[in-house]
Amino acid sequence: MSLLVVGLSHRSAPVSVLERASLNADAQNKLLQDTVAAEPAAEAAVLATCNRIELYADVDKFHAGVAELSTLLAQHSGVGLEELTPHLYVHYEDRAVHHLFSVACGLDSMVVGEGQILGQIKDSLARAQELHTAGRLLNDLFQQALRVGKRAHSETGIDRAGQSLVTFGLEQLARGADVRAWAGGKKALVIGAGSMSSLAAATLARAGVAEVVIANRTFDRAERLARTLTEGDDTGVRARAVPMESVAAELTRADIAVSCTGATGLVLTAEAVAAAVADRTGQPVAEIADDRRTAAPAQGAPASVTAGGDEGCPLDLSAVQPGFSVMGEAAVAGLDAAALEQHAAWVAGGAVDRREAARRGPEADAELIGALAATAASAGRVPELRRPEPVAEAPRPRPVLFLLDLAMPRDVDAAVHRLAGVRLVDIESLAEASADAPMAADVDQVRRIVSDEVAAFGAAQRAAHITPTVVALRTMAADVVASEIARLEGRLPGLDDKHRAEITQTVKRVVDKLLHAPTVRVKQLAAEPGGAGYADALRTLFDLDPETVASVSRAEDSTDKNRGPA
Repeated sequence: MSLLVVGLSHRSAPVSVLERASLNADAQNKLLQDTVAAEPAAEAAVLATCNRIELYADVDKFHAGVAELSTLLAQHSGVGLEELTPHLYVHYEDRAVHHLFSVACGLDSMVVGEGQILGQIKDSLARAQELHTAGRLLNDLFQQALRVGKRAHSETGIDRAGQSLVTFGLEQLARGADVRAWAGGKKALVIGAGSMSSLAAATLARAGVAEVVIANRTFDRAERLARTLTEGDDTGVRARAVPMESVAAELTRADIAVSCTGATGLVLTAEAVAAAVADRTGQPVAEIADDRRTAAPAQGAPASVTAGGDEGCPLDLSAVQPGFSVMGEAAVAGLDAAALEQHAAWVAGGAVDRREAARRGPEADAELIGALAATAASAGRVPELRRPEPVAEAPRPRPVLFLLDLAMPRDVDAAVHRLAGVRLVDIESLAEASADAPMAADVDQVRRIVSDEVAAFGAAQRAAHITPTVVALRTMAADVVASEIARLEGRLPGLDDKHRAEITQTVKRVVDKLLHAPTVRVKQLAAEPGGAGYADALRTLFDLDPETVASVSRAEDSTDKNRGPA
């Protein structure tokens, strides 16, 4: 087994990189075809979701495989290899199996325990099977991953640890309030009719919205989804389909909008959202500070640092106490005279652009810091500091439109975060919110399941590796029996059918008994770690034709590679 996975996810890359590296259906197909056409890879499968892009392959060389798969991911994603490489992770053989099984169980998801990933793994396998890029290894791997994921959800309470990305997104929109109470009676617009959009529509219906409107580029799919909602469970929700051209008009009536399409460009621009809100409120929409950036600062980070304002600053800003400005006297907590002098020179050079600098001027700060540096040099410490008065943040208007963007790349312009009267939750917001989400105790049990299943899969693969050799050995034995029976018939031409059949059966039984114990034992030994050499030993001991063994392997691989969707 030479399984290799190269990929990136929300755990290894910022959302901005994931967004740019996302692959549409055509790009995934081309990536698969180019991967199996490359020299190191014999099989390939792509797992592409809203928060991960992973390329799986059966390779004959590790280093060449890593280089080739990384290059292919960069070429097809459009992100340069130098920029992409720091965000890539690589798993090989058993570690690659462990990674996929963990993904299938929801352990590596943005929302731990979510079950949507199982459908995405099944789709990935079906795509590879349809394009005939999945052979024995990837067919076995992905089908076993689906079984492991289902086992984890049925035998443990991992479902309690997490939820679907849709549910988690709605909880973020509701800001911790009960989703049913928050959504009850609202009108919802769902843009897209794929699997994620369908889940969003069903979740909204169960949450008690009064109406769900489905917009999709293929109107028939929107109609089918609307009909399913209307005729489905006892939600009593009204559902109707509209063409994509009606999104702008429907946005003026909706309270909640969820978008998850495969579009490569924006579906909802900031201007379109502002126009919809203005139409509802009768007031122009103002831009305010992005509420994701006005939250309490992380421990050790200065509260008043603005984006880009500290570029080139010689200070170690992690040493600055929370709540202090990085300007003036508050910047120097715990710093020595040399660092203070460097900071004074930096401030004097006009390298900052902050509200306090605009009020006092960088020269005043430079003078103050210089004086503090002199004091620190003579007294050995910085004088007691005064905590600056907190700056009151302007209250954000109550939202009249809630937007949930689950697409990658994004459907909704990020500038919408700054619009008054709108609350937007997107993949980036969900990644930030999920970082602190609690994990259930059942996660440990799922991890044990994954470890057991990885060991079992590895043993099965190692045992399967010796199967062609065992088949070739038994084929050789059968040929020897047939040859000897034919020679006996030449020497005893008067042998009747009854005696010939009895002799033939006796010889076959002798051969089978002689081969049974060695072949069973060699399979057991081959299944153990380090057992790959037993196949070579068997071929050497019985002088088996390598081409016969290879032909059995090719026949098995051909059968698996042409297997239909699972």
